[in-house]
Amino acid sequence: MANVSVAAEWQLLYNRYYRKPEIYQMRWKHVDLSRNKVACASFGGPIAVIRDDSKIVQLYAESALRKLRIFNSAGVLLSETVWKHPGGRLIGMSWSDDQTLISIVQDGTIYRYNIHAELIGPNVTMGKECFEQNVVECVFWGNGVVCLTEGGQLFCISDFKTMKPYKLADVPGLTEDDMLQPTCLAVREPQYTMSGNVEVLVAVGEEIYVVDEDEAQTIRFDEPSVEDSETQNDDYGNLIGPVQKMIVSPNGKFLTLFTHDGRIVVVGMESKQIAIDYSCESALPPQQMAWCGMDSVLLYWDEDLMMVGPLGDPVHYFYDEPVILIPECDGVRILSNTSLEFLQRVPDSTESIFKIGSTSPAALLYDALDHFDRRSAKADENLRLIRSSLSEAVESCIDAAGHEFDVTRQRALLRAASYGQAFSSNFQRDRVQETCRTLRVLNAVRDPNIGIPLSIQQYKLLTPVVLISRLINAHSHLLALRISEYLGMNKEVVIMHWACAKITASPSTPDAHLLEILLDKLQLCRGISYAAVATHADNCGRRKLAAMLVEHEPRSTKQVPLLLSIGEEDTALVKATESGDTDLVYLVIFHIWQKRPPLEFFAMIQGRILARDLFVAYARCHKQEFLKDFFLSTGQIHEVAFLLWKESWDMGKNPMASKGSPLHGPRIKLIEKASNLFSQTKEHTFESKAAEEHAKLLRIQHELEASTKQAIFVDSSINDTIRTCIVLRNNRAAAKVKSEFKVSDKRWYWLKTFALATIKDWEALEKFSKEKRPPTGFRPFVEACIDADEKAEALKYIPKLSDLVERGEAYARIGMAKEAADAAAQANDGGELLERFRKTFSQNAIFDTLKMPFQGVS
Repeated sequence: MANVSVAAEWQLLYNRYYRKPEIYQMRWKHVDLSRNKVACASFGGPIAVIRDDSKIVQLYAESALRKLRIFNSAGVLLSETVWKHPGGRLIGMSWSDDQTLISIVQDGTIYRYNIHAELIGPNVTMGKECFEQNVVECVFWGNGVVCLTEGGQLFCISDFKTMKPYKLADVPGLTEDDMLQPTCLAVREPQYTMSGNVEVLVAVGEEIYVVDEDEAQTIRFDEPSVEDSETQNDDYGNLIGPVQKMIVSPNGKFLTLFTHDGRIVVVGMESKQIAIDYSCESALPPQQMAWCGMDSVLLYWDEDLMMVGPLGDPVHYFYDEPVILIPECDGVRILSNTSLEFLQRVPDSTESIFKIGSTSPAALLYDALDHFDRRSAKADENLRLIRSSLSEAVESCIDAAGHEFDVTRQRALLRAASYGQAFSSNFQRDRVQETCRTLRVLNAVRDPNIGIPLSIQQYKLLTPVVLISRLINAHSHLLALRISEYLGMNKEVVIMHWACAKITASPSTPDAHLLEILLDKLQLCRGISYAAVATHADNCGRRKLAAMLVEHEPRSTKQVPLLLSIGEEDTALVKATESGDTDLVYLVIFHIWQKRPPLEFFAMIQGRILARDLFVAYARCHKQEFLKDFFLSTGQIHEVAFLLWKESWDMGKNPMASKGSPLHGPRIKLIEKASNLFSQTKEHTFESKAAEEHAKLLRIQHELEASTKQAIFVDSSINDTIRTCIVLRNNRAAAKVKSEFKVSDKRWYWLKTFALATIKDWEALEKFSKEKRPPTGFRPFVEACIDADEKAEALKYIPKLSDLVERGEAYARIGMAKEAADAAAQANDGGELLERFRKTFSQNAIFDTLKMPFQGVS
């Protein structure tokens, strides 16, 4: 009998059953759908209602001001606001995929509202042409809209996230002839088109145009189906005639047309073949058309809802009140003044169980449970009959339970599945638990106070993540939290949204008390971002609360930027330095640098070593003048002196600082200033003296360049300066440099010897060697001559070397093996030098001639 009562509610359309259970009795009062514009969101979303200003209606006990009211699917009022926007008549409104209400008025202005009837700014316009020509019709799809103007032009927004309108191609003849107007529009969504762009179908006269951004093309559905090819003539497609209404199927593959002579024609968008052709009793176009899944089409006239399928007679449903058709992926929700129903094709699993006279394994299993409850032996007999198909029967019961809205029937089907599962060894045990989990979630959100009547197919397509997002947007935080915990999902999003909503809704609550309330919930989720909640508090003008919240943020990368944004620079600097993250420290330094006076900035960073060192490192490269101010303010005079000295070197790298440039004057002054600053500290006496001598050297070098007119002295060392003077035969200048900088005689001999060898002035070199006994000996003379590859000159000085080892090595370097061997033999080094010479000369061609002398010496 239970099967009979269930199946009695079904309607047969050819060979397919449909059912129309009532989901809710609407809880709203004094809402007449015929007097209002209504926008219903898919996936059991909210319903927006506003009085239709295109109709003359009688006002009862209500204000003359129009109100935009938003209800859930059960008719529970969620929010409302007074509609007082300029721009003319409201042309259309619809919900986007993220449940934003999009409203378009006559001048093309778009107003957006959230589910709480709060206006989302800024407002967007469809463009200048829409403003001038006025919008007369708009067609929405999931996340876009197409508008038609009085001038016959089409404008489109393909994505409400970007809100960028653009013009579509002109329909031939529509813009030229004011009397020619489209009879209807339909949209093929971008994901179903070959080009990936939106396509608009426009019916004008007897033609249907497909319009995109680039062009408008005529399409003709003039190919009969294979079954009808023998009975239909070649001109069959021309009989379609003017179209009064059309809609595209949910998958974009079929187009439903209602023609001028009252026919329903369903054609393939790609194949152009006619799948359905049914003549209605009335040629009056329906008020609404909608696809019911992918199996049938609904047409609604006053009091009559007709469902047409591919074959067979249509099914009629009669209503004594206006209804709104809301297409879903697996059916159509039917909204009336008093109820919400869901029309869908009966699932195969449900049909196999409850169909009258069904003997399927699932039906016998469901019947077996009934017998078992009545303690009848018939239960065992049924199980024996379906033993081979028991797993299939259990699966059908589980699937049928998932498609049910009635909780009692869900429980009965799941009990039948559990009963059969006990006798099945090869069935997956977690299927029942998984379905129970899903149904608990669905039943929770189907509660009238929540009002989201999702079917299981819609739930799987929507995904739990999106469902939770919609719940928190509707401020159903407790349910969203419980579902997240039940499904093992991350609770952070729910708790954070709740915290932000709590701050917004509690403007008069003291900060300390509100912080206690927030922390009580925020601590439930480890790793939650306190900084994000604190940012929201700051945006709401609760800066003190934001500072208190950010103290609990464990991640410095999120904590420090927020502290800066709320003006807590001192705390931000402390947190940044404690973290050791140099990027964060630099962020704080630059922020304070811009916001605070210099002295205050210096005082803040002076006591924090990491911040001070990073600032100094940066300023040395980019802000040296500012760094001088910092060192002066902190009493580090020697650091200022080092900066001045470095600045003088940088100035010397300037290509203009050569050939007697006046830049040498500023350089010398900088170095002298650095020397004076160094002299003020006892620890930097050496640096003071060095800077003083550097300035003196620069002055002498500048004078030398001016006198010689050669830019070869500045920034060279004392040794190089002396050597260059001797090379230029300016012995007086060289002697002056020697005297000024107290160059020792040994260094003087080395420098002059090599300088004279460089210019190959051997006569002067010999004369220099005889002036007095050289303090360095004659080694510099030997080295200079050998380096200049002058063996003859070197032989003048090698015999004068007093050290026999040096003399032997000098002979060896100029290739005089015999003399080298004699000197080595006389050296008192234990034969070490002689052995080294033997290895050296053993590979030379003259080794044979040297062998005897070496043996003799040995």
